[in-house]
Amino acid sequence: MASFQANLLNQKIYAPYKIAALLETAAEQGISADQVLRGLNLSQAALADPATLVSIKQYVDACTNVIDAGANLSTPFETANRLHLTAYGMYGYALLTSPTMRDYFSFGVKYHPLATPTLYMTWRETDASAVFEFKETYSYITSIKTRNFLIQQQMAQNITHIRDAAGPRLFPIKALLSYSGKDVEQVHEKYLLCDCYFNQEVNEIHYPKSILDQSPILGNQLSIKLLQETCNQLLGRTKMSSGITGEVYQILLMSPNSFPTMEAVANLLCITTRTLRRKLDAELTSYRAILDDARCTLATEYLLVTKMSTEDIAARLGFSDSANFRRAFRRWTGKTPHQVREESQS
Repeated sequence: MASFQANLLNQKIYAPYKIAALLETAAEQGISADQVLRGLNLSQAALADPATLVSIKQYVDACTNVIDAGANLSTPFETANRLHLTAYGMYGYALLTSPTMRDYFSFGVKYHPLATPTLYMTWRETDASAVFEFKETYSYITSIKTRNFLIQQQMAQNITHIRDAAGPRLFPIKALLSYSGKDVEQVHEKYLLCDCYFNQEVNEIHYPKSILDQSPILGNQLSIKLLQETCNQLLGRTKMSSGITGEVYQILLMSPNSFPTMEAVANLLCITTRTLRRKLDAELTSYRAILDDARCTLATEYLLVTKMSTEDIAARLGFSDSANFRRAFRRWTGKTPHQVREESQS
């Protein structure tokens, strides 16, 4: 379990926009770039390089550095306010062009793994509300201050992003927080724009249900289809995007070099292996089927956007040799890796 989480956290596959926003917020408080980037093996100049990729752990450690440097209570919220949807590339533009806010909610959850996720995000519809819930993911984060910082930033980002899409007149109904509100209630209500309730069992933001059928300001049916195709190259087929199947799929996609066992995935989801198997059976799939789909998605992505050899791709996906990988790939797609690469270049 520990090795799986370490691998997941250390994958350098994300653009550094969150670290850059944190740096800007900290600078306004007199906290230097050196303090923020301490121990990250990352320079300030590298943040301006479009080729730079960072890991979730680097961002989490930067947040811890900022807290240790004496950052204001408003820091996670002000950082979130800098992170508009336009900072998130295809994922952000796809959200902006969703045909309805219901589509926005579903799309946001489905493709959240593209956005340097520090929490698991889900949404549900009740009789009166549309609710986003945020669950902590990484047990290695032992600092309560860092964990709360990440929750605060994620919730504030959620509000910023939804207002980017639906307009500044939209306000959430309420926010539920799993920690104490002592000394922080005022700053929460200022930035989350609603009544906040602390010492709850969950971390949630509730929106008026009526927004779900509204169209985002830039909603565009054609654009969302084109952008969704791009995102699907990273996250795979739509059938793998919802329910417990989607959660397992997302975990596997974020750990391409060392896929976790079914037992490790169950532990991460805080359920037993037996319960995970039963839930997957109910969704007419299995851990093996999801693993095959994740491997197929990643293999196709490597073939289309990198110059990696078949041998390197096979090794990265956990195959004992390239022959086994080629057989599996033909079974998944009906084509050889060579054919897929050739077709993309024709």
